[in-house]
Amino acid sequence: MNIDRIEAARDRIKSAVRRTPLLSAPLLDEIAGRRVLVKPECLQLTGSFKFRGGMSAVSALPEDVRARGVIAFSSGNHAQGVALAARRFGVPAVIIMPSDAPAMKIANTRAYGAEVVLYDRGVDDRDALGDRLSAERGLTLIRPFDDPEVIAGQGTCGLEIAEQAAALGITRAEVLTCCGGGGLTSGIALALEAHAPAMRARPVEPEGYDDTTRSLRSGQRERNATEAGGLCDAILTPSPGALTFPILHRLCGPGVVVSDDEALRAMALAFAHLKLVAEPGGAVALAAALFHGAELECDTVICTISGGNVDAEVFARALARGPD
Repeated sequence: MNIDRIEAARDRIKSAVRRTPLLSAPLLDEIAGRRVLVKPECLQLTGSFKFRGGMSAVSALPEDVRARGVIAFSSGNHAQGVALAARRFGVPAVIIMPSDAPAMKIANTRAYGAEVVLYDRGVDDRDALGDRLSAERGLTLIRPFDDPEVIAGQGTCGLEIAEQAAALGITRAEVLTCCGGGGLTSGIALALEAHAPAMRARPVEPEGYDDTTRSLRSGQRERNATEAGGLCDAILTPSPGALTFPILHRLCGPGVVVSDDEALRAMALAFAHLKLVAEPGGAVALAAALFHGAELECDTVICTISGGNVDAEVFARALARGPD
């Protein structure tokens, strides 16, 4: 996995993905006690950065393989990214989703034209279900983070960050990333290594699901006790990926862990000061920038809002919680 692959992905998908801006708000800077720039991937097509990876992976398949269709496992954002990418190429997509995934994410995945197969996390064997469908239909599996072309697609976000920061005269910053399996974080880290070497990626996770933070500390892949039931559904994974963790371990700074309440507060602040809708898992990096300043080293931080696909009741809960 290298920068050449990320740059090749950028060239393949640049006409399909949105180049999201870097945003700022003086009141967020005041809360954080430093300069905060926000990369709002909630404005990306499908409402999250996952469209970058989905489009990269689908576009990289040989035409005859792609024509048979693709299959993916996802609680929602990867599902939508792969579904829309498959639709762009006019090929079938089957998405295996947990039955307790947010209703909006299930509905949107179907709306993008994918066949959604629901399973019970506590009872069903997701991998066995996927293996059976892949074999029966000749579908190609696109993994949510442990896939070189997915990592490359997510790395295009890092290329944009490096270019946009340079245009603002920023050469040194910490780049806080919402982290599940590590596809976005590892892709951004590789892009920064090549194009902004004085900037360092740092993964951010919710309490109770801090496998990457613990793995970076121990030097080996640690697992979470569970991947279900947390508020930040978009970034709940059992452990860092086999492909992503070596990149994270080599290039990233220490992880930051935030509470669910801090994620809700960050959602409210993003709405109040940036007019952005963030989902809980997509707001954890902003929460780290705003509420964990003692763990940060640079006067400037850049943080991703990785997704905005939130059910109305959860968003209402964040707004009712308020920013204070």
